[in-house]
Amino acid sequence: MPLTPPSRAAARVTLDAGGLALSGLLAEPPGEPRGTVLALHGGGTTAGYFDGRAHPSVSLLALGARLGFTVLALDRPGYGASAPHLPDGADRTEQADLIRAAFADFAARHALGDGVLLLGHSFGGQVALTAAARGLHERLVGLDVSGCGHRHASDQVPEGCRPAGPGEPRSPWGPPSLYPPGTFAAGVDLMCDPPAVEAAQAARWPRDFPAVAARTTVPVRLTFAEHEASWRHDAEALAQLSAHFTAAERVQVVRQPAAGHHISLGWAAAAYHRRALAFFEDLLYRVPRAGAAGAPAPHGAGLAL
Repeated sequence: MPLTPPSRAAARVTLDAGGLALSGLLAEPPGEPRGTVLALHGGGTTAGYFDGRAHPSVSLLALGARLGFTVLALDRPGYGASAPHLPDGADRTEQADLIRAAFADFAARHALGDGVLLLGHSFGGQVALTAAARGLHERLVGLDVSGCGHRHASDQVPEGCRPAGPGEPRSPWGPPSLYPPGTFAAGVDLMCDPPAVEAAQAARWPRDFPAVAARTTVPVRLTFAEHEASWRHDAEALAQLSAHFTAAERVQVVRQPAAGHHISLGWAAAAYHRRALAFFEDLLYRVPRAGAAGAPAPHGAGLAL
């Protein structure tokens, strides 16, 4: 599929993942970044998921750069520039290692700020958890994952596997009223069929999740949309989900009101993105800085929530 054109807030970039080119979208603040967000889209979408153009408030890239953060949204392996070279896609472990190599290339040429937040949606959240467990980068301070549980909802086809007509929302989107007018038309070029390997592996996540969660050590924030349809998010399921993170410094599970599975494209995107960045901000305050006497210095103006 053609690469999604970026908005005014973002520029298209290509990174070297050990000889494989990974494309993505990049938004940077005017000066030194306070930190860097690495964002991984879900199955059947692209990096443009984080640069929604149906309404000015939707883009994570635009908001992050405006608040002083670098935001890098990658087309995961099997999407964008790498699609012709990985026609069947790559499994979670292979994707995690390729993303780690691509981010090392990025870090060699860009300032990261005081830390890195790995943010993933749906299958991208599975890859994010896997990458963190395998050691994404030494500056990683936290994980923010949305639309990714550990038990599929009954009778629910995993994301990207149910066919839909041209321009129609796929089943996990939720009520159309949750999204700005034109979201589905504007997002047609953001949607595609997930690669075969990825689609097959998605069904095995409940089996693979416990081992991945047990190796996650950084703080984790998990967000479930009010109208999430792909994953169980009742009290029992969320308690079991959290309990698997036995090594994580802390785990926070939150709900996003008035949101469907694709939170970052809906009206709730602005609230979700600000909360994710506030979570990142809290983590950055704990990172020692040069010249600090026992405690990190403030970053200046905090986030307005």
